[in-house]
Amino acid sequence: MKSALFGAAFVLLAATSSATATGIPKYVTDAIANVDRGSDQTKSDANRKPAEMATFAGVKPGDTVVDLVPGRGYFTTIFSNIAGAKGHVYAFWPSEMDPLFAKFNIEVPKDGANLPSLSNASVVHKALVSFSTPTEPDVIWTSQNYHDFHNDMGADFDISAMNTAIFNALKPGGVFIVLDHVGTPGSGLAETDTKHRIDPEIVKKEVTAAGFVFEGESDALRNPADDHSKGVFDPSIRGKTDQFVYKFRKPE
Repeated sequence: MKSALFGAAFVLLAATSSATATGIPKYVTDAIANVDRGSDQTKSDANRKPAEMATFAGVKPGDTVVDLVPGRGYFTTIFSNIAGAKGHVYAFWPSEMDPLFAKFNIEVPKDGANLPSLSNASVVHKALVSFSTPTEPDVIWTSQNYHDFHNDMGADFDISAMNTAIFNALKPGGVFIVLDHVGTPGSGLAETDTKHRIDPEIVKKEVTAAGFVFEGESDALRNPADDHSKGVFDPSIRGKTDQFVYKFRKPE
């Protein structure tokens, strides 16, 4: 019996040490291993590297997090698991994108609705240019969406107003994380619609203009084998594109 108990303790200690050694907190690895994540989500983990992403974003238990354009809820679920009972996650659906959602038969939940599968998550469905949430978020996250804000908002959409609203909504010291597909250097906005890529320097310029401080980037999703010549849905590169992950902080 003593040997079995020692063996179990050793396994637990090894798992804890492994999480620490990689710099990924145990609450992140536990959140990703949670059984509420089905195979439809976990099959993407090798490419999307959620542990590295959540750690870079700094999401922790008790946080309020916004998943801006949550899609199928991949990161919404992970952030919900990390935030726990004392935290909250808002799945933010921009009303400017409603025509696009309708085109792809994406049913947007009602504003204020609770997400039935996640006890600490609810929906915000409103305009990006008046971005706000019921409580101040610690982290606002958007994944593979920023380029679309330049495509589907209509001719009168004001991305400067959007970034300013996001800045104002965050807690002082909070962070805005932008993850997107890398465009050809110097391409600016030329590839946002044709290839669904964006020049990272454009993102940095637009977001810092709202008052954010650029704090750094993660290279976990960079792929030097992607030469940026193909659209992100091309079968040869889909799911493996070169991606940047930028962290912007609202000053205290």
